[in-house]
Amino acid sequence: MSKEKAGEREVRIALVQASNQGSAAANLDYTIERIREAAACGAQIISTQELFITPYFCQTQNKEFFDLAEPVPGVTTEILCELAGELGVVLIASLFERRGSGVYHNTAAVIDADGSYLGKYRKMHIPQDPGFEEKFYFTPGDLGYKVWNTKFGKISVLICWDQWYPEAARLAALGGAEIIFYPTAIGWLPEEKADFGSVQHNAWETVQRGHAVANACYVASINRTGIEGGIEFWGQSFVADYSGQIIARAPVSDEHIILADCDLEALEETRRIWPFFRDRRIDSYRGIINRVVD
Repeated sequence: MSKEKAGEREVRIALVQASNQGSAAANLDYTIERIREAAACGAQIISTQELFITPYFCQTQNKEFFDLAEPVPGVTTEILCELAGELGVVLIASLFERRGSGVYHNTAAVIDADGSYLGKYRKMHIPQDPGFEEKFYFTPGDLGYKVWNTKFGKISVLICWDQWYPEAARLAALGGAEIIFYPTAIGWLPEEKADFGSVQHNAWETVQRGHAVANACYVASINRTGIEGGIEFWGQSFVADYSGQIIARAPVSDEHIILADCDLEALEETRRIWPFFRDRRIDSYRGIINRVVD
């Protein structure tokens, strides 16, 4: 529960891990019910998984899937703004954004606890792999790495492939983020799972726990679950604290609501003991803006 007295700032967050329910209407209805459940359990910031209204359509290149996109803000955000205001919760909703003719983004909308639309983040890093044909659908984001000062804390949102880039997490933290949320759609391809499944999952979780440590913040990763087409989504949504410890984790194949209490006051103390921000040698990092260092 959120506490502001005696020096404490604690917020309860919730992550909605779900499978595709079969249609946009069913996915929206299902997620709204899970949001209500999470709020009834005291959650104050609640996030959906990546592209929660649609199936994970990026497995193939099919121009008809562009019809799934919607403006952001738009009809869905209006529904969620009303819900957030009713429940008094902050909502993070990952959507397929139609920006204009031929221009689409993988976008997350952020809504404050009074129902106000705070803004959006557009996924910056766009993958292109077998089963993940995202460059066909998504224009890279152009809004930068944003931080929102919500009623219950300062949050940033990055999306899926962004998880692998320490620069993104660092810029979010430098902007003041106390919790970084990662709506996600990642899983195993059947032909790879036996040989590489454990290694792939371990790498995914480890790199995000590293972001939590290096930036002394909480990291919350919300994955899909279930089998869609040729992908078995590996679920296992989790929350890591500022020491990289897993404080909550969902199962692999079950739909699940994760609840985790985050002590935001502890971040300041941690950053005093581990002063990574103070000791950064920003004068020596010029090479980071180059594609390679020759």
